[in-house]
Amino acid sequence: MTGYAFAPPPVVALPVKGTPDLFPVRRVYCIGRNYAAHAIEMGHDPDREPPFFFQKNPDNLDPSGQFPYPPHSNDVHFEAELAVVLKAGGTNIPVKDAMGCVYGYALALDMTRRDLQGQAKKMGRPWEIGKAFERSGPIGPIHRIEDTGILENGRLELTVNGEIRQQGDLNQMIWKIPEIISYLSEYFVLGAGDVILTGTPAGVGAVERGDRMEISVEGLGRFSVVVT
Repeated sequence: MTGYAFAPPPVVALPVKGTPDLFPVRRVYCIGRNYAAHAIEMGHDPDREPPFFFQKNPDNLDPSGQFPYPPHSNDVHFEAELAVVLKAGGTNIPVKDAMGCVYGYALALDMTRRDLQGQAKKMGRPWEIGKAFERSGPIGPIHRIEDTGILENGRLELTVNGEIRQQGDLNQMIWKIPEIISYLSEYFVLGAGDVILTGTPAGVGAVERGDRMEISVEGLGRFSVVVT
C-alpha cells in the first residue's frame, strides 16, 4: 500500500459571499498591460497586441485583509484588478462560450516588488521574484455571477489612506473577459478553480507599512487591505 511521503498541504480556498461554501483554487493567471493607460505609464504601446500572461501561485492568494511588506524590496506597488473565477474550463474555448465557464468575480490586488521585477525585465528573466511572492495576491470574497450578472462595465477604483490612486472602468479593458478566457484556453487546459486577474488601470504606485488600500468595483462593494 502506498501513501504520501508527508501530509499534503491544505487546499487553497476562498470564501463565497452569502454562502458557507469555499471556492477551491486550482491555478492563478494574470494578464499584463490590459488597460491602455497603464500600458503607457509602464512605457509600452497601448495598441491591441496579443495578450501576455504570467502566473501567481494558488497560495499567494490571501483573503485576510493584511499584506505583510515583503523582504528584499524597497518599492512594492499595488495593482487593483477584477478577478474572474471559473467553474469549468477546457481547451480552445470559443469566445461566445467563454462566459459559461465563469463562476463569479472578486476584488483583487496584484502586489508587485517593482524593483525586483524591473531587474528581471532588464536581464530577460521571468517575473516570479517580483510577482509570485508570499501573500502577493490579496483578494476579497467571491461574488457569484448569478448574483452580480455579467460585468462588462463598472468603475474600478483604488484608494490609499482615503486618497484615490487608481480609477478606470471595466469597459476599458483592451482584451475583454471572454477573449481572455478563450485566448488562455488555446495555450493551457483551463479548469474549475482557476482564477484570472484581468489587468489594472493607470495609477499604480508604492505603499508603505501602515497604509490602508481599498479597492472597489461597482456591484462588488469594497475590500480593504492594510500593509503590515
